[in-house]
Amino acid sequence: MMNIQELEKLALQLGLLIKIQVRETLGLCFFRIVVAEQKDNIVKIWGEMKGWTFLNKQCIQLDTLRILSDSPPLVSELIWASTMAWAIEKKKSPKARLLAIFDSEGYSKKLVRYFKIVGFQIIKEVGSSPIDLFLRLVWGGAGTLMTGNCSNILKKIEKKLALNKNTYPA
Repeated sequence: MMNIQELEKLALQLGLLIKIQVRETLGLCFFRIVVAEQKDNIVKIWGEMKGWTFLNKQCIQLDTLRILSDSPPLVSELIWASTMAWAIEKKKSPKARLLAIFDSEGYSKKLVRYFKIVGFQIIKEVGSSPIDLFLRLVWGGAGTLMTGNCSNILKKIEKKLALNKNTYPA
């Protein structure tokens, strides 16, 4: 499996940078992983993933994914691969969880379909039930709770990156 250093090298070959910011406080570890481009001291952030972990838990919680629509090729793949590699290497985390927020019917379905393609599976629908209250507080809303295996997701993304290796030579 690719590690963070290998992903950073690949990003450089594509004219991109991967930056990982980590802050630990009150038993939580907050992280932000960014794929950006730097030209003449100007940094353009093309995509980012934000999340957090409990220091003693083996699961990362993915909170925010943002990828600009006009981003260069492979930004999405670099974000996902970097996040999974970081989770495996630095947090020894085998799993990742996220909530596909329910904003509107059509968009929520697109999110769930996208996350399934990435490699996540549906755990449950988080709604207005009293038993969902804790999850709504943690995630900040209702939606589809999903989980994925970090190694499996990374392997899946690696295949896509390998297919593009000939397109973007070293």
